[in-house]
Amino acid sequence: MSTAQVAGVDVDTRHWIGGERVASAGTFTDISPIDEAPIGDVARGGPAEIDMAVRAASAAFAGWSGTPAAQRAEILHAIADGIDKRVEELSQVETADNGSLLRSHRRSVMPRVAHNFRFFADWLGHLDGQQPDIREHRQHVSWCPSGVTAVITPWNAPLMLATWRIAPALAVGNAVVAKPPELAPLTASLLADIAADAGLPAGVFNVVQGLGAEAGAALVAHPDVARVAFTGSAGTGRSVAAAAGAQLTPVSLELGGKSALLVFADADMDLAVANAVEQYDNAGQVCLAGTRLLVEQSVAAEFTQRLLGRIAALAQGDPREEATNVGPNISRAQVERIDGYVARSLRYGARLLAGGCVNRDLGGLYYRPTLLTNAPPGSEILTEEIFGPVLTLQTFDGEDEALGLANGTRYGLAAMVFTGNRDRAERVAARLVAGTVWVNCFFVRDLRAPFGGARQSGIGREGGSWSFDFYGDVKNTVYAPRGWHTDG
Repeated sequence: MSTAQVAGVDVDTRHWIGGERVASAGTFTDISPIDEAPIGDVARGGPAEIDMAVRAASAAFAGWSGTPAAQRAEILHAIADGIDKRVEELSQVETADNGSLLRSHRRSVMPRVAHNFRFFADWLGHLDGQQPDIREHRQHVSWCPSGVTAVITPWNAPLMLATWRIAPALAVGNAVVAKPPELAPLTASLLADIAADAGLPAGVFNVVQGLGAEAGAALVAHPDVARVAFTGSAGTGRSVAAAAGAQLTPVSLELGGKSALLVFADADMDLAVANAVEQYDNAGQVCLAGTRLLVEQSVAAEFTQRLLGRIAALAQGDPREEATNVGPNISRAQVERIDGYVARSLRYGARLLAGGCVNRDLGGLYYRPTLLTNAPPGSEILTEEIFGPVLTLQTFDGEDEALGLANGTRYGLAAMVFTGNRDRAERVAARLVAGTVWVNCFFVRDLRAPFGGARQSGIGREGGSWSFDFYGDVKNTVYAPRGWHTDG
């Protein structure tokens, strides 16, 4: 069978290469985390399929890169229109595939997928290459297509995170080979159909499904790939960088996080607690999540009591139900990983305030929202990314101690600060090691702004012109004031 049916939607489970569906000799089974039922058998690509896709992309690159920017933008807008028409289908498929909340897909995630295409299509018109003259010589910067872009994305938000990279790569004039996550590959196949219907030329966008160690490794090491965009763990990111580095291929890495959420005594407590409980979103499978709650000692008891009340009120269950707040984790292996971290932390002296186990009433993949305190300084529960619904709570006295705790990991993706004092907010934000700092808010994202991490949370920045700086070859052309024979 080359088709999976999800909520009445037929999804082709073969690769999309050079404008055609391509099968592989082997397959892997896609499992829904909602009930651990098989969804379908998906083509299992490897080096041969990757090479075929890169060759197809390379062949299509000349025509696409030479297409006028306005025409490229028109096709990207048509892709966005196609996504809008299929929001319900995309939402149903991705919820079944990765267990994220259906209501979130309908209301925010899939509309954001369409917005990714529209934004970067329109941003082409905002690229102003004019530079100050130097000694009467005119300078002009241009963003030239670089070639084939490899895009590898994780399972927690597969389509949104993929299009955040695919859209600017296509906009600048590159061709793309995407390797979707093996744990949630299906919406990438639907995107291929939408792109083809929108008039994207064959070979400009390709999808190869497969395992990371087979298809992903072959893709990042391919000598004809000009850019590699990867989102995933720091460990895998190091392997990706090493493989791409052998070819001197530029990489953009969005890696893990262990973000801190700081609550000062003068904070709006209702606001702080509401944002703290929001860190359980997507069953804790969010790289940006502020999983380390750092609370000023004088208000810690009040904060903890309020937070426990909000945790108890969370509805855990089927992500397709409107009332559900917390759905399943992605796989048995991930649940075992989460539980292992929690169990070890308890052995090492942490105290459990909520959760700490699988919700057996719902099956094997629903880990209860968990809150831990009293973890020993430097322990793994405080320093390693868990990627599950697990928060830790520590207390501090004063800004210096708060910052020492917040910056005490190898990560630096994001941070949140809750305070009623603007001067403190600015002082603390300036000293936090993080690519994004939210003050009295969380997850406010604008595609015009740079996004990326510090330390081992990643390399590079994307968004707005930063995306085009990566996906394109930036060229500066300098024109002399003299030596011209004609005006033509």
